[in-house]
Amino acid sequence: MVHWGFIGCGSVTEKKSGPAFSKVEASDVVAVMRRNIEKARDYAERHAIGKWYDNAQELINDSQVNAVYVATPPGSHAEYAIAAMKAGKPVYVEKPMAASYEECLQMNRVSVETGIPCFVAYYRRTLPYFLRVKQLIDDGLLGKISTVQIGFAIPPYAADYDRNNLPWRVKKHIAGAGYFYDLASHQLDLIDFLFGEIEHAEGFSNNMAGLYDAEDTVTTAFRCQSGVLGAGNWSFVAPKDTRTDKIDIVGTKGKLSFSTFDFSPILLETSEGIQEFREENPENIQFYLIQSIVNYLNGKSELPVSMAATAIRTNYIMDRILKKNMKLLLKSAFK
Repeated sequence: MVHWGFIGCGSVTEKKSGPAFSKVEASDVVAVMRRNIEKARDYAERHAIGKWYDNAQELINDSQVNAVYVATPPGSHAEYAIAAMKAGKPVYVEKPMAASYEECLQMNRVSVETGIPCFVAYYRRTLPYFLRVKQLIDDGLLGKISTVQIGFAIPPYAADYDRNNLPWRVKKHIAGAGYFYDLASHQLDLIDFLFGEIEHAEGFSNNMAGLYDAEDTVTTAFRCQSGVLGAGNWSFVAPKDTRTDKIDIVGTKGKLSFSTFDFSPILLETSEGIQEFREENPENIQFYLIQSIVNYLNGKSELPVSMAATAIRTNYIMDRILKKNMKLLLKSAFK
């Protein structure tokens, strides 16, 4: 039986992840932690959880907790995950894995040294929607894949205009970067899942609107080890009512189009015409990945599809695109 303790119990845990830990067989939540003890207690009472803390180390030291879910902003992922692993407790960390590639290296090093697994919440790898995309590619319906194009554009959120109370996702010291780190991480991890490791990427970023200090516009070109070439463009300051969320995969026999966040119908275009595919998500979108983690920890399945070893690659690519700590990135690339 896996008895989870949550470090962080904010909005992501209300529906996307939290309920799944109790719905999965042989899994439950026994404690939660939040720096505000009243908010921790409120969450615990609403979700019928017996213990609550305002100190992460106390939760980690709780003898009843044997696995830890880190659901805080990325800036504290490394600290909490490392503490949990050193205490002998497996960790499931929200994405991105950490606020920098360097912190990911630290986390992975501790996981290897302790033998304690670190899982990362790239749950799209387990969703039927993206498994359908992978199946269509693997079945050869597109022929030989040549290019991948990622397009994403949204207008600023209302909170982005309040300089005195900006969202944590645009504060570099908390999030690692801006919305690119939060949202593009899903898309770049998907490319890794579909085509294998991205071996090289170059990018440019800019702050066009000046609403906050982090980047709000990013572009990149990349190459996968499999030979697939790709490009991506992200704008987080698009005009009002604009929303682009699309990935196009072009092969020698066809084209596949789908979204990352909207889950619009998957479109397959070949010489035989256009086919449309729809897939349903679970009520709690992280359910299938959490289920695979619990099954693994209970000795019932192989390693889940999203581990530190795969997630660390996404942070590497994002940092390379944003040109963060290039000295470390170049050193890692030429090991």
